[in-house]
Amino acid sequence: MDERGDPQVGKYLVMIYDDEAKWAADDGSVMEQNHKNHQAFAETNGSALRGGGQLDGSETATSIRSDGNGGYVVTDGTFAETKEVMGGYYIIEAADLDEALAIAKQVPSPMGGVEVRPLVNGG
Repeated sequence: MDERGDPQVGKYLVMIYDDEAKWAADDGSVMEQNHKNHQAFAETNGSALRGGGQLDGSETATSIRSDGNGGYVVTDGTFAETKEVMGGYYIIEAADLDEALAIAKQVPSPMGGVEVRPLVNGG
């Protein structure tokens, strides 16, 4: 770890959050351009990418919670009701948090933003 407590050379999860209502209002042109932008991002940052994917809409989510008695409660929908939902992710490898943030700033997210977290023990 460095002086800030950041991992040295590790894997980071870059979560892409979007406002699904904005995507629903898109005529398709933003989606098409966003797809091209993700292709360009992958070409530019291919050496750092370790995985990634686009998630289906939040209406397809299923959440599982412990019921506190050794069982589980399974419900349709996301874990929390929010305006922005996780729409995709990348797993990247970077020397430190600063490099991970520099890569994450390039992730296309026209209808939201991204969150970066280090994977525990380097993933």
